[in-house]
Amino acid sequence: MRVLLALGGNAMTNADGRARPEDQIAAAQVAMAAVAGLLEHDHDVVITHGNGPQVGNLLVKNELAAAVVPPVPLDWCGAQTQATLGFVLMDALDRELALRGVDRRSAALVTRTLVDADDEGFTRPTKPIGRHLPEAEAKVLMDHGETWEDRGEKGWRRVVASPEPREILDAPAVLALIESGFVVVANGGGGIPHVRRPDGSLAGVEAVIDKDLGAALLAGTTGADVLVIATDVPNAVIRWGTPEAEPLGTVTVAELRAYAAEGHFASGSMGPKVDAVCRFVETTGKRGVITSLDQITAAVAGDAGTVVVPSAALGG
Repeated sequence: MRVLLALGGNAMTNADGRARPEDQIAAAQVAMAAVAGLLEHDHDVVITHGNGPQVGNLLVKNELAAAVVPPVPLDWCGAQTQATLGFVLMDALDRELALRGVDRRSAALVTRTLVDADDEGFTRPTKPIGRHLPEAEAKVLMDHGETWEDRGEKGWRRVVASPEPREILDAPAVLALIESGFVVVANGGGGIPHVRRPDGSLAGVEAVIDKDLGAALLAGTTGADVLVIATDVPNAVIRWGTPEAEPLGTVTVAELRAYAAEGHFASGSMGPKVDAVCRFVETTGKRGVITSLDQITAAVAGDAGTVVVPSAALGG
């Protein structure tokens, strides 16, 4: 079975959200222990990951140095974090496989994702990123061409486009590595957003792609049999935070879409994961799962987590 495993960016930090190098290395070891368990069951595994905390760190460095050196653009931030997290995950996986006596090779690929140059996000950026700053500090960055908004008492915050991912541009390289037996780390942070110029050439752009939607696109592109989105809870939950809270087990995609329409999943946390899993199931007719890292092996077998199946599978 081919498994596309999507790790949240916070899966690469410690429990308190710290993202020091040593915290990220320790978190990677936990995540790759779960991957090694899948490999022991002879599954092919493709890994993608979030990079929010890591890009956030780079943005702080941009802010602190903006009066001295030009800020690094967002597409560069995405590329840097893909490469850094890729080698950290590879090292952690190699160590875990050596401990288990499993002989598998890994590769990390800096991956570009095509977005539409006419996506409305580019004319009306709305995705907030980074920290709040006083107006004077934000103005230095606005002078470098960034878009910042006044958020009242909290200060100013940068907003960027978050366009829809359309195509994994480096999919042929990802597929070649998979077919050669590699465990591939790819498309981190949803991919480095690129647009196609009128002359057909490609250019990176200042934007961020939703990592879960990027994972769904990568899963379909690589022919994954199951998409597993790993988060910090074992199941998606309806009526979260109430006495009637109910973890979801196996559900049809139609049922999950209906729960989402009723407002059960927050837009900043579980909502994108639910949307991504539903998209994968709807476009491929295969299974998607939302669960925690420690449940991944059971989730792939359909025995844990919120397992989303085509509506016809349960007679929906």
